[in-house]
Amino acid sequence: MKLSRHHLAALLAFLIWGFFPIPLRLLAGYASGQILFFRVLLSLVILLLINLSVRRDVVRATWQQWQRARPAERRRVAFSTIVGGALLTSNWLLFIYVVNKVSVQAGSFAYLICPILTALLGFVVLGEKLRPRQWLAIGLSALSCALLGAGAWQTVLMSLVVAITYASYLITQRQLQGYDRLLLLTVQLVLAALVILPAAPLLGATPGAGFQDGYLLLLTAILSLGFTVIPLFLNLFALNALPSGTVGILMYLNPILSFALAFLYFHEQANLYQAIAYGVILVSVVLYNSGPVADRVKAAKRS
Repeated sequence: MKLSRHHLAALLAFLIWGFFPIPLRLLAGYASGQILFFRVLLSLVILLLINLSVRRDVVRATWQQWQRARPAERRRVAFSTIVGGALLTSNWLLFIYVVNKVSVQAGSFAYLICPILTALLGFVVLGEKLRPRQWLAIGLSALSCALLGAGAWQTVLMSLVVAITYASYLITQRQLQGYDRLLLLTVQLVLAALVILPAAPLLGATPGAGFQDGYLLLLTAILSLGFTVIPLFLNLFALNALPSGTVGILMYLNPILSFALAFLYFHEQANLYQAIAYGVILVSVVLYNSGPVADRVKAAKRS
């Protein structure tokens, strides 16, 4: 029963994120920087309230953990937290722009290819080993990008930038094992807010007008609570009991559902090159994950 609750939490988190383009598109008339400004600000307020009310013991324990850490570990944690915050904020801004100004397909493709890009970055940055099957999957992903680029290379480039920023964020967070993820996200959003507040005009954000816009505040509050904090909690709850590989495979529900929304709800079209490219990337995803799935099936049979 405990395991099933964790599976349900992971499924629900990625299903929620899969529907993210719907409320985001309702804000298509606003500048991407304006949406980012209020998403960061409201998400930060919610997380601060949670951490300072019901998670004070976690905050205290993490602070003590930080004080006990060696100087080298402190530098590593500080560097990864700062860089991770910059990457996450950039990813949010880019994803908002791509979904609202380019297409839902482009945003979906970014997160479909993201786990494979994360594996490639893990090989380059962290020296993690890749199996021949995984290299083949990476090659197929590159082929899908080339096929998409044949029709609109600017769109592919934007999708890749979105994917690379999030994959790089995940790599930086691997350097923070053992620290509370939700609290570190709160710190990252504090740092993001310190940058975004003075840089609001450069982002096209007008905080004064935004605070008087009830429609904007309502939808960004929904984005912050319903599509950021709640699914994040569910995802962290799932990771407490499920292997990261299991959660990683369930992650594909997010872009697949977004693709379905692109065609069925937003009535976007795909040309022949795009259709072939989407088929190739799906094959690469199945190929990349076929080994872990098979390993878990064998382990279940042995048990």
